Amino acid sequence: MQAEYDGRQIVGIDLHRRRSVIVRMTEAGEKLATVRIDNDPVALGLEIAKAGPGPEVVLEATYGWYWAADVLAAGGARVHLAHPLGVKGFAYRRVKNDARDAADLADLLRMGRLPEAYVAPPAVRELRELVRYRAKLVAWRSGLKASVHAVLAKQGVHIAVSDLFGVGGRELLSRAPLDGAYRGRVSSLCRLIDTVDFEIAAVAGPIRARLSGHAGYTAIQAIPGVGPVLAAVFVAEVGEVDRFPGPAQLTSWAGLTPRHRESDLVVHRGRITKQGSTLVRWAAVEAAHGVPHTAGWLTLHPRPRRRATRRQYRHRRGGPQAAHPRLLRPARRAHPCPRTGPDGGVNRFGRDRTRGRATSGPRRPTARPPA
Repeated sequence: MQAEYDGRQIVGIDLHRRRSVIVRMTEAGEKLATVRIDNDPVALGLEIAKAGPGPEVVLEATYGWYWAADVLAAGGARVHLAHPLGVKGFAYRRVKNDARDAADLADLLRMGRLPEAYVAPPAVRELRELVRYRAKLVAWRSGLKASVHAVLAKQGVHIAVSDLFGVGGRELLSRAPLDGAYRGRVSSLCRLIDTVDFEIAAVAGPIRARLSGHAGYTAIQAIPGVGPVLAAVFVAEVGEVDRFPGPAQLTSWAGLTPRHRESDLVVHRGRITKQGSTLVRWAAVEAAHGVPHTAGWLTLHPRPRRRATRRQYRHRRGGPQAAHPRLLRPARRAHPCPRTGPDGGVNRFGRDRTRGRATSGPRRPTARPPA
């Protein structure tokens, strides 16, 4: 069957760290071959060459997929990347193995039901590597500085300085009265902070060199709150922005849109989905918080602007005391009604236990059943 079939082949790859399973099938879904290989560029290239010219290849966006995508693209294959959330249902099957996973990926691709992820070009992936590594270094530095503050708190030492890790702060930190073990830890942490500072500066150079002539990098810094660092994050993580039809799709991809669950006439909307780049969401929040410090008109008159906004909101709501009728609740009485009657028919909240209604007004007389 393999020698007789000359059409386009669909290839599914279940990629792992050391070994991978490759399933080749026809466009009609008939399996041609299933093979397990050791992860090696030469072995993968030779196996894909058996699929003929221009095969459709799908692999999951899992650990270390960069090299496999580059090898497949160099071999003339059209690479598709399966989104991990879209194929999460594979884990609930009764029988799950590597061959079934690879075959299911190929079936989804040939039926046009594959939830695809973005295959970033090599240049974008390299820029992402630099930007993400810089963000990781900054996070490590923040953790080291927090450890220094924790050691000072253990010794009950408070250094009155705005920047503890500046020139003046370091001088005061070196003269702080600390015991032997605590002094040794603070000195070690300061040396690590200096090392991380050097690495951050070393990574910032290549990032600036790659984005020096980027039009989008310059244009996005016109947005209030977005500086060179945040602009680099947006450019690297978004990649080719023209792949999004509009801003709604871009915000949904970043996980900044609210969760939406709808069934029949019931609609539930919750918080943002956060199903996207964590670095993009962090950059968006940082830019929003940085607006009052970068926009000149808001820095000069911050309070009048906020007061005007509050007045506008009150006008929209109909005044400071206006509220939706369904949100109004009767207030509890200052002195709850005592129980009345030997059987305790009225509870301490003034409600009829027997009928579940309020007893604020006169009760309606009820007819007793005939004896």
